[in-house]
Amino acid sequence: MSERVAVIINPISGAGRRPDVARQRTELATALIDQRRLDAEVFVTERAGHARELAQAALGRGVTLCIAWGGDGTVNEVASALVFSSAALAIVPSGSGNGLAREVGIPFEPAAAFDVAFDGRDRIIDAGELEGRLFFNVAGLGLDAHVAHQFATHGLVRRGFRRYLEILMREVFTYVPDDYTIVADGHTIRARALLVAIANARQYGNGALIAPNARIDDGQLDIVVVEHRSPWAVIFHVPKLFSGKVATVPGVTMTRAVDVEISSTRQVVYHVDGEPYVAGTSVRAHIRPGALRIRVPRAS
Repeated sequence: MSERVAVIINPISGAGRRPDVARQRTELATALIDQRRLDAEVFVTERAGHARELAQAALGRGVTLCIAWGGDGTVNEVASALVFSSAALAIVPSGSGNGLAREVGIPFEPAAAFDVAFDGRDRIIDAGELEGRLFFNVAGLGLDAHVAHQFATHGLVRRGFRRYLEILMREVFTYVPDDYTIVADGHTIRARALLVAIANARQYGNGALIAPNARIDDGQLDIVVVEHRSPWAVIFHVPKLFSGKVATVPGVTMTRAVDVEISSTRQVVYHVDGEPYVAGTSVRAHIRPGALRIRVPRAS
């Protein structure tokens, strides 16, 4: 029996607000679908949260494969609608980080990514949950969440990894860290932390390996605590984030847990897969094992 397919396109991911992107992506998706004579629908998102709504509706119509064309936010929305269903997620990456796509080896050329969607194999992976919101890469508190807020506010016209780094380099000189109490499966850590990452996968995106030992199907979250340091020390150690050696940086601790509660002296600013939110003075996260079916290259 052939698959029933829905393609959900974010027209601004990785492209700012160019008016021709939606048309170009829709035309390519339609052409690739027609080549294979598939039963498929193509949708374009119009606002935040729309990708999740479209995926939920498609699931209700019996879709078996949902292709998310966008960045980590779009992927998160579609994946969150598909969890614990028999439908598979496929990714056509076009965002600023593309963390999950990188983690599972999805090619970045759209036609090649569609080939994986149609010809790949399914893999079952975990999800994390923080304050009721699912994530598939990394969630966290502290500087990375603060930068995510700034990027969401000031990165709409000019997006991309370079813009993200610009904001990070600016904010690192003024960011004031919080004091955290982290209880991970009953083990308590207290720290004045630059950030606390809660990782399901290894990276934020763009090869920034905040939790190099994390695995997306091991039934655990990797908790990475980076203690406060000077802005220049942060910048000095950035290369180790990309070389997978962040664990060797002084003041970085890592632990694994299935349940985590984090308390702060102030209101908590956090993110899930790069999307920013605000909570009270404490948040709770836990692992959701075997949550998602994802289409990956057969060779991976």
